Amino acid sequence: MTPIQSQALPLVLSGKDLIGQAKTGSGKTAAFGLGLLSQLDADVYQVQSLVLCPTRELADQVAKQIRKLARTIPNIKVLTLCGGVPMGPQIGSLEQGAHIVVGTPGRIEDHLRRGRLKLKRVTTLVLDEADRMLEMGFQDTLEKIVEQIPNQRQTLLFSATYPNEIQSIAKRIMDKPELIKVESTHDDLSIQQHFYQIETKEERFDGVRLLLLEHRPTSTLVFCNTKREAQELSDRLKQAGFSVSALHGDLDQRDRDQTLIKFSNKSIAVLIATDVASRGLDIDSVDAVINYHIAQENEIHTHRIGRTGRAGAEGKAFSLYNSKEHYKVAQLGMYLDRDIVSERLPAASLLKTTPNQAVMATLKIDGGKKQKLRPGDILGALTGNNSGEKGIAGASVGEIDLADNWAYVAVARTEVKTALKKLSEGKLKGKNFRVRRL
Repeated sequence: MTPIQSQALPLVLSGKDLIGQAKTGSGKTAAFGLGLLSQLDADVYQVQSLVLCPTRELADQVAKQIRKLARTIPNIKVLTLCGGVPMGPQIGSLEQGAHIVVGTPGRIEDHLRRGRLKLKRVTTLVLDEADRMLEMGFQDTLEKIVEQIPNQRQTLLFSATYPNEIQSIAKRIMDKPELIKVESTHDDLSIQQHFYQIETKEERFDGVRLLLLEHRPTSTLVFCNTKREAQELSDRLKQAGFSVSALHGDLDQRDRDQTLIKFSNKSIAVLIATDVASRGLDIDSVDAVINYHIAQENEIHTHRIGRTGRAGAEGKAFSLYNSKEHYKVAQLGMYLDRDIVSERLPAASLLKTTPNQAVMATLKIDGGKKQKLRPGDILGALTGNNSGEKGIAGASVGEIDLADNWAYVAVARTEVKTALKKLSEGKLKGKNFRVRRL
């Protein structure tokens, strides 16, 4: 168990209210997920646990983890209710009932207001990344939701930080909560941090290119402080030949989803993101993190670099700054309890070399769970020798993501043509489906 799990689980299983202060990647989802599953009555087909998350990406990740934890318990239904997607399918799912609801405050409150969601049987309420929800202005919405839940319940609050607002809301909605604090699981042993002083905007851009070309990570997250900056950097890196996409608030939900899927399955080598992406991304591991600018706050810096060096793996974090950001660097050094010394960037001659390309490509199939497709069907169609056509090797097939009406499958870039032909001309569950490369 991770530290947050070993400290929180006994309290959660005993039914006590809990405030857990732990950073991204600490393993807190399993801590509260196992707790709420232990209290469920599978025979009662009503909402018994509600998990609130600040973003759709985090809600999707939490729901996915709870489903994994619940796979040995028959007939447990976990429903995700988030904004940015059509209401229709959510209304249909609510009518069929669910044991656990995971969602964002705005959409949960919307369903409550319209009478589609009932919380009278809820015994466990979880606020995940509560500090982030308050930062996003959800305090009033949270309190309206809590009013709809019985007072006799267990409340579990998890937060990376513990500002006054968290203490205030905890007093109002929790009953004698136990407070546990777990230090970051990331340290100098798992993450190598490097800092580079530059001056001009062009030097900053070249610095990112040089770091990518020198270290050649398979997957890299580059953090920018603004949406405009993220899109501009993504466009320029793409022009320079890098496999890159941007992730920020101006993208619609479909583009956000597809970008995350491509990055997590190695179909994009570099993801340029704003801090909305620094928490809750469903990505197992990132080889490197680059801070295009020093983060506005020290704790945001910790969240950013925490995307690499996870679960004991080694990671690299690179930060660029100019003379105007010296005060931020000094503050960060005190926060990290280390001397920050500027290093030399790799040699400029590297700019003439060819960037790494993504090792995989993503294919979209216009069919999913409602068409009874399973990952095994897709894998079999790609690797089987049908009609004399040889399949691709199993090792050339990567992640397979299934939704209700579509599926994404990652295949090795060298096998894209063969994979497209196999899926387009062959049959899945006896049917033909439209397939295209993203």
